[in-house]
Amino acid sequence: MAGYGSQHRGEAIMAKAMTIDIGIPEADRKEIADGLSALLADTFSLYLKTHGFHWNVTGPMFNTLHTMFMTQYTELWNALDDIAERIRSLGFPAPASSTQYAALTSVTEETAVPSAMEMVRQLVAGHEAVARTARRVFPAAEKGGDESTADLLTQRLQIHEKTAWMLRSLLE
Repeated sequence: MAGYGSQHRGEAIMAKAMTIDIGIPEADRKEIADGLSALLADTFSLYLKTHGFHWNVTGPMFNTLHTMFMTQYTELWNALDDIAERIRSLGFPAPASSTQYAALTSVTEETAVPSAMEMVRQLVAGHEAVARTARRVFPAAEKGGDESTADLLTQRLQIHEKTAWMLRSLLE
């Protein structure tokens, strides 16, 4: 039985070693992770919509929009890892199911195939929605002194605001 006690001491040491102490209290980390989870859901939903529009766009601007949408969905796909890994760094699981994303997202789903210009309008609205979601996470990040999340949010905001502007320019 001597091994039994040492095994429990080892587990206790491991559990203590697994405690997250990055200078952000757990309650603040949870609030930030929850906000980032909504951002992840919005990003995934916008990725899916943009990729679907890439596949289904038609009309005189086909080549331009097909290529533009591919650039945009590729950027969104790559952003998913950054957001999910930040959630994990804060010590919480990243949502990873369609059910979770549907419950968390503010991006409207499209099940039909709209016209090319309606696709552009919907993507403007989608990028603006993601920007609003990112902006809502800032107070929690600032309260927790989480500069890493603030930096990620700033980068995401720049991308979504610029993309919305570029898409909006096609509608004029």
